[in-house]
Amino acid sequence: MTLAAQKTDSRLNFNNRAKKAIFQKAIHIDANAGEIIKVDEIKRAAARIAPYIKRTPTVHDNALSERFASNFYLKLELLQNTGAFKVRGAFNKMLTLSDEEKTRGIVAVSGGNHAKAVAYAAKKLGQKALILMPEVTPENYVSETKNYGAEVELFPTMAEAFKRAREYESEGRVYIHPFDDETVIAGQGTIGLEILEDVPQVTDVIVSIGGGGLAGGVAAAIKSLKPNVKIWGVETKGAESMAKALEAGHIVELEKITSIARTLGAPAVAPITFDLARKYLSGVTVVSDEEAVEELFYILDRVKVLTEPATSCTLAAAKRLSANFTAKSHVVLILCGGNIGLNDLFELQALEKQTI
Repeated sequence: MTLAAQKTDSRLNFNNRAKKAIFQKAIHIDANAGEIIKVDEIKRAAARIAPYIKRTPTVHDNALSERFASNFYLKLELLQNTGAFKVRGAFNKMLTLSDEEKTRGIVAVSGGNHAKAVAYAAKKLGQKALILMPEVTPENYVSETKNYGAEVELFPTMAEAFKRAREYESEGRVYIHPFDDETVIAGQGTIGLEILEDVPQVTDVIVSIGGGGLAGGVAAAIKSLKPNVKIWGVETKGAESMAKALEAGHIVELEKITSIARTLGAPAVAPITFDLARKYLSGVTVVSDEEAVEELFYILDRVKVLTEPATSCTLAAAKRLSANFTAKSHVVLILCGGNIGLNDLFELQALEKQTI
């Protein structure tokens, strides 16, 4: 499927009046409900993983601030070990395993960044990892995962990979789910603590949603400490499992992933990430692949960093959400990953030219 074939008129945005009503219905939750992921657990995760990860910077960006007539910041998580945020959750999970669990071997499912994170963490901690990946996974992800010492098995679809992972788990391996795990989510939530340290005046955070672990963890951290901050989730058309779930009021499984943002390709969100989204998100914006690619090259040209479409979609969402930002706003975009091969980059450039 070409980028041009993906129509922007099918985009889903909860900011218009009709769908806002749907979203507000979806996020109804008991006001007395406690924290789903406790901020103290996120703080403990931060201390636990500190020796193994990079403390990435959050920087003010002049180009974006001028573009939106506001104050824009970039959380440069793409500078993280393995090039993405996923190592936070992987390390937090592995560092909490018992001695007996460490002897079983680890299995994980991923279309890219989680694979590299688990493989890297396993290597650093002296554990064995088996990674299950869909056959459409870009070669750079497969080769880098293997280079970290993990064994890789490929499957026709992500759904089949997830099914096989559960079978491996029943056979004794420790399954590290990319997002359906409180310990993993707490690890990802450490990004939220760092944002509050770097930009204490933050008013808005824009974050990508795949399975929802990053968005849920960050939201849990920030909203627990500064409830007035708005957390805006972002997905791409063809990988909008959270948006569809919120619209329906229950978890929905996508028949297939058609977006080029492969690292957002979770067939369905998890109950815990769904609940976190309903409790904390101010909205979910679904952008087209075309928009994500356009902003990828804008970021490369003006900000001088190379992102994935799964990351640049946050800037596409900021454009859609711009009416929410003023000169007094302090908006943080989480640049969660930059793992894109040169061949893929050149292909995206060619596709972008076709749509001009």
